[in-house]
Amino acid sequence: QVQLMESGGGSVQAGGSLRLSCRVSGMTYNTYYCMAWFRRPPGKEREGVASLDTDGTTYYSDSVKGRFTVSHDAAKNTLYLEMRNLKSDDTGAYYCAADHRHPGLCHYNDPTLRNWGQGAQVTVSS
Repeated sequence: QVQLMESGGGSVQAGGSLRLSCRVSGMTYNTYYCMAWFRRPPGKEREGVASLDTDGTTYYSDSVKGRFTVSHDAAKNTLYLEMRNLKSDDTGAYYCAADHRHPGLCHYNDPTLRNWGQGAQVTVSS
């Protein structure tokens, strides 16, 4: 059973930085996989933010491209989201997700990924 747990959320002023971590357990890395970050802004629908596939290729939404970086440390079984130059629009609950996907099918906004964390709150004040 795959389990994911986010950490590292918090409050920051606009222009600041935060790093989210997602500890992944039960995931096998001997086949193709896709790991992603989503967020749900207050009063809005959940949206994809970034994803990373088996080959290490990363994908980003236009709203975070150039400011956010997704990475994975397989030795630590941890997915990261480095967020810089944060804006008030980045406020929301952030979720990590993971599933098996062939490279090229790891879209950053794929809601059909089967394994999800509980979420971590990020609040950016202007």
